Amino acid sequence: MNITGNTVFVPGGTSGLGLALAVRLRAAGNTVIIGGRRTGLLDALATEHGLSTVTVDTTDAGSVLAARDRVLAEHPDLNVLIAMAGIMAVEDVHTPGFLADAERIVTTNILGPLRLIAAFTEHLQSRPDATLITVSSGLAHTPLAPFPTYNGSKAFIHQFTESIRLQLAGTSVQVIELCPPAVQTELLPGGSSVEHYLPLDAFTDEVMTLLETRPDAGEILVEAVKFLRFAEAEGRYDAAVAALNTH
Repeated sequence: MNITGNTVFVPGGTSGLGLALAVRLRAAGNTVIIGGRRTGLLDALATEHGLSTVTVDTTDAGSVLAARDRVLAEHPDLNVLIAMAGIMAVEDVHTPGFLADAERIVTTNILGPLRLIAAFTEHLQSRPDATLITVSSGLAHTPLAPFPTYNGSKAFIHQFTESIRLQLAGTSVQVIELCPPAVQTELLPGGSSVEHYLPLDAFTDEVMTLLETRPDAGEILVEAVKFLRFAEAEGRYDAAVAALNTH
């Protein structure tokens, strides 16, 4: 991926990783459209950061298609989609009460990206130099006990990304998986102040550097996520699971 001169759509771009990447990509010389559910917040972010906006709810299939139609009507040169959608909740599987949260996580974390990819992939293939970016997690590879459905949803995103990269290999679409560690955002309440999480600016700095210096990369891994990402491959899975779950 060339990190400048693109037209980029970042649904889920109103906070956290999505907003941070949107702001950095715009500063790097890209046209950036962010999507979210709250019109007032979108308007404020457009004014503050010079971003284009579109209202979209990725849990609603019709909303995704309407957003696609508007984005492509206003930005027919769109060539980058960052299909990020993620929520996280503590679950206790000792009783069936966890199911409501589990279903909500699957709807957002799995169906959301699938809907976005289905909506935009045909258009992306029409562009001479396009990129599709998915967002997984280090927890796709080394689980954190309180979040079983979140862990599983990100493992799905990892394998789905690996698979569509194979299918799209003969097209103009580069498929990149961004695999974050724990970053200081409000994905969980209070997460932006947890000291041992990676600061958001440091994460975004490293991601932008990796995108610039490794334009052909299929996976973007900041240094802090490699402990989780390669635990099984390096023969230290049990130790990594134990270490992660004693925090």
